[in-house]
Amino acid sequence: MHNPYYSYYIYILILKYKGNILCLSFLFFAFSALSQQTQEIQIANEYYLKGEKSKAAELYSYLAKSDNNIPIIHNNYFTILLDLGRYDEAQNYLKRIIKKEPRNLQYKLDQGILYMRSGDITKADKYIRELIADNKANVQSAKMISDYLAARSLLDYAILSLTETRQALGNNYVYSLELAMLYRLQGEKDKMVNEYLSYVTQSSANIQYVKNVMQALLTDPNDMETLEKLLYQKVQQNPNMEVFSDLLIWVTMQQKNFYASFIQARAYDKRYKNGGEKCMEVARVALDNEDYANAAKIYRYVANEFPDSPHYLLARLGLIHTREAEVKNSYPVKLDSVRSLILDYNKFISQYPNNAYSLEAERSEAILYANYLDQKDSAVVLLENLVANPRASVYLKSKAKLDLGDIYLLRGEPWESTLLYSQVEKVQHENTLGYEAKLKNAKLSYYKGDFILAQEHLDILKEATTREIANDAMDLSMRIKENIAFDSVGEALKEYAAIELLLYQNKIEEALVKLQDENSAMAKSNTIRDDVYWLEAQIRLKRGEFDKALLLLKKIDSQYPDDVLADDAYFLQAEIEERHLKNPEQAKEIYREFLTKYPGSVFAAEARKRYRTLRGDFNQAVPVP
Repeated sequence: MHNPYYSYYIYILILKYKGNILCLSFLFFAFSALSQQTQEIQIANEYYLKGEKSKAAELYSYLAKSDNNIPIIHNNYFTILLDLGRYDEAQNYLKRIIKKEPRNLQYKLDQGILYMRSGDITKADKYIRELIADNKANVQSAKMISDYLAARSLLDYAILSLTETRQALGNNYVYSLELAMLYRLQGEKDKMVNEYLSYVTQSSANIQYVKNVMQALLTDPNDMETLEKLLYQKVQQNPNMEVFSDLLIWVTMQQKNFYASFIQARAYDKRYKNGGEKCMEVARVALDNEDYANAAKIYRYVANEFPDSPHYLLARLGLIHTREAEVKNSYPVKLDSVRSLILDYNKFISQYPNNAYSLEAERSEAILYANYLDQKDSAVVLLENLVANPRASVYLKSKAKLDLGDIYLLRGEPWESTLLYSQVEKVQHENTLGYEAKLKNAKLSYYKGDFILAQEHLDILKEATTREIANDAMDLSMRIKENIAFDSVGEALKEYAAIELLLYQNKIEEALVKLQDENSAMAKSNTIRDDVYWLEAQIRLKRGEFDKALLLLKKIDSQYPDDVLADDAYFLQAEIEERHLKNPEQAKEIYREFLTKYPGSVFAAEARKRYRTLRGDFNQAVPVP
């Protein structure tokens, strides 16, 4: 085996020296020797990879006699000498190659490693520190030394190389990312955070990267609390440093302490005169997290304080959306409250008839008519007008088509639904709305008992860019797989899917009768029983039958403690106690137990926030910058 490029080089040389027999003879001799050495290096490497260290060492020792081979074999040869404890041979070898290349930094670093591996720690320490000191004025050399030492788990020395250069240059910002990584490997979170904060001050463009890293690394709630305190200090010490204020708002939102986020966002918007934009961001996240009180407070503040801002109308509409979300999540839903919301939307539309936000309000109004007042015809008229409106964006029209599809499903016309869903899939291909349409089509197939077709849709949706859609697809896919694994016909699942469709169509009494049918395939299937409990608990909750809902959730907890629904059921028990039965102490205890039983649950952050809220952690005054 030889390198094919050697043949090419020899061919070129033959052309150059043709006619000179002496030169050609020499070239063929050189080629033969080079090919032989290449084969021997390959054999030595094979010994090394197989763990036949003694054989590899002998062959490397022979090959090391040629200086040309050193760059190729050095790492393997030196490593094997250390592993075999042949320290004298390693010392002689290093002495020779360092003499040959006195400026080669890797060889010098290897000398320090040799001292350390041979047990002369004091000498190694002195040598490495001197080497670092000698190179501290050179940014590239210091980085190379640090990388080399970090790769060998000598983190203290790796850090020292970078910090010495910082001091030599008088620049405390150089190597921020590198030091942050090294401190992370050491478990020095406080130092790591400080380096990331140093990095973010160098350019505002770095802030999203730092947020992503913090979110990934600071998984312990205490870490976020520590970061929050540190950022309060930074904001007070550097009131004009925008990135610190931005990060502080972000950290408080991560902890779901939206009141604290609002206080900071309010100061941020005033200082940077951006019309309440940061407050609107906090309000949206608070609303998504069902903190209706703070969402309403923030939207009201923006509407009052920034009447000339581009965010004014959105804040007004956000207030109505917040009341709507609160009404929908207060069981049982009060129809008078729904009618009041419709009046609010009508008032908004009449005040701003030619505004894009009014079109959004029309869509919200239509959904209330269809889902809560059973006035489907009124809803269809509103949505069809919206689809036909030339001022409506393609995106809003697509959303309206999805709503129309949902209403046709409520009316028992699934073919009209799938036609509309498919239109949206085509127009909004590869974006969130397109994925949502595909999920609705998958659910349609599921409701009809066509699990194979549903699964084909769901397999695609598992890769959706939106986490919520991907999770919904994964959950439904798992339910299908679990329930047809032992029942290929899927009779129990077909019954269950049909009941879900009844519930979607608000045929609640009919759904309850079927759920409680002791002769059904569901009643005889242990696989789907936990889903049945969960579904009935949801119905009881929406009817305001909270005690019955709790009993069903406790059945999941006791009979299916390791099931995927176990943490959902446990969390919902606490939520019912807190929000509906108004038992804060009982809720607080369940949240506390939840964090012990399900620390890795997707509800863990929310449970922790609610536990801390009930404990009174957020009642203390929030520092204002």
